[in-house]
Amino acid sequence: MSDVDPSALSIAELRERVSADLSPRLEGRWLRLLQGDARRGARSLAETLAKRREARRREMRRVARLFTRRRQLFAAGARHVAGVDEVGVGPLAGPVVAAAVVLPERVALPGLDDSKRLSEAQRNELDAAIREQALDLCIAEVTTAEVDRVNILRATLEAMRRAVVGLAALPDHVLVDARTIPGIAAPQTPLIGGDGRDGSIAAASIVAKVFRDARMRELDAAHPGYGFARHKGYGTPDHLRALAALGPCPEHRASFAPVSQCARPPR
Repeated sequence: MSDVDPSALSIAELRERVSADLSPRLEGRWLRLLQGDARRGARSLAETLAKRREARRREMRRVARLFTRRRQLFAAGARHVAGVDEVGVGPLAGPVVAAAVVLPERVALPGLDDSKRLSEAQRNELDAAIREQALDLCIAEVTTAEVDRVNILRATLEAMRRAVVGLAALPDHVLVDARTIPGIAAPQTPLIGGDGRDGSIAAASIVAKVFRDARMRELDAAHPGYGFARHKGYGTPDHLRALAALGPCPEHRASFAPVSQCARPPR
């Protein structure tokens, strides 16, 4: 595009060309060309482009801040840092799922955030990007039967332990959301609200959430009528009504009060 003369193009043609050249490198070149064009429409397009460029830079800085602790660990000699998070503590049905994710030093994950702050489409897109870039990744489940046997806290810790020990190699350090994981040899840093404060933990939260949501859609097909695909096992009004009408299925957590209060035996 070095030979492009913006003044030879109509404003509509400029918009079309600029929209087609979305890479940051070409965006900068287009901005310089448009800033030299005296037409009002060209200047307006340049302002839009400049705002878009600044928004991208702000997002890059935000994501970079999420990896501050990891950079500190790298500076102290760590090379492989795992982020660990779980999903599925509160639902009345389905497994607890945890993920451990080891990301490379340089990542390209615009939009990375706590999985709860993202739409399903955003989570799915980031899940694919995380899996593509991860140096190592492990997802672990603790079943409904195990939750009932050991209680939800122990089940949560066990899911996270399984995710860490399931990695190809023990990480140099583990960043984990809120808790300390028992039974692993690697040093750990628990961070309250870590899935919104740390990039590695946020990545784990996304991978775990996408995996469990898919698992709940499978359980919806296996146990129709409860709406698992919609509410993912959480105690929504629709779920509680279905539970009262149908009684619990084998994927319901009998140790949870709303389930145990249903007198019908599991189907």
